[in-house]
Amino acid sequence: MAKVGIIGGSGFTGAELLRLLAAHPGIEVVAVTGDTQAGAQVADLYPSLRGAYGDLTYLPYAPEMVEGLDLLFCGLPHGASQAMMPDLLDRVAHVVDLAADFRLASAGDYPTWYGEAHTAPELLSRFAYGLPELHRDEIVARGHVAVPGCYPTAAILALWPLVHAGLVDTTGIIVDAASGVSGAGRAPKPTNAFCAVDEDFVAYGVGGHRHTPEMEQQLGATVLFTPHLAPMNRGILATCYARPAHGAAVSTESLRQAVADAWADEPFVVPVAEPPHTKATLGANTAQVNAVFDDRTGHVIAMAAIDNLTKGASGGAVQCANLLLGLDETMGLPTVGMMP
Repeated sequence: MAKVGIIGGSGFTGAELLRLLAAHPGIEVVAVTGDTQAGAQVADLYPSLRGAYGDLTYLPYAPEMVEGLDLLFCGLPHGASQAMMPDLLDRVAHVVDLAADFRLASAGDYPTWYGEAHTAPELLSRFAYGLPELHRDEIVARGHVAVPGCYPTAAILALWPLVHAGLVDTTGIIVDAASGVSGAGRAPKPTNAFCAVDEDFVAYGVGGHRHTPEMEQQLGATVLFTPHLAPMNRGILATCYARPAHGAAVSTESLRQAVADAWADEPFVVPVAEPPHTKATLGANTAQVNAVFDDRTGHVIAMAAIDNLTKGASGGAVQCANLLLGLDETMGLPTVGMMP
């Protein structure tokens, strides 16, 4: 049984990690921190976890607590893990970081997209981008993982087969995506209060959302990304638009064949014949993807639905942890969503 810890386990991604790991036959959670919740019981903050973690208490972080662990999950806000990693990487064999601190390959991109210089640029190359569908071997080889953002996970899974097959032009791709409110985190804000989000639908981060460089880095394309906040708890639907590549024979059939070929052996990517539903992926580590060609306008439309907290965050993190620990990649991860 692998022993793992969670730093920053009091947010929504931490709660989702705990939910998934409670049913994992090969992993035991031995410590979880939450500095703002230190001393509180996990079950008091998240009653849904009481059946598995009735006695588990949030601890304040101390570096020595990670020693002896087989793997450490980090669920801290952006910027926090940069300061910790130089010490952490000498204390634990594997780190799976859910923040954006080590997702971008170039330290020079951080001031542009995150407004500040990276404080540990020498460590960027030690982290693999944690999308196993594209980087399985690299994840195992590097030993540490930067889990992708939730929006990039959906957009990349929708678009990568079409880019890889040479079917779409890699300039001017448009990603139009909507996320549930849990993507904004657990901390209360005026913009995510019930009365603010109920019966509302709004774009944000227009023209410069920080998930854009992840998409461009992984797709090798220029991307115009606009996220939206939808009045639902969980889920992401990404609708992506591209033009056919010059000379490519593009049809709905060729697009769907490329998607089917790319993800044929992937346990967590399901090609579907109809536009995917976010609720079909609720609580599952599954992405449902679809692609069509609009003959009238000459546009390619690629779609993906995921649960932003599962495949888009904590489920993807567990998938990577399974690889790092030499376990079956699917262990402890649900593939079936909850409906109704």
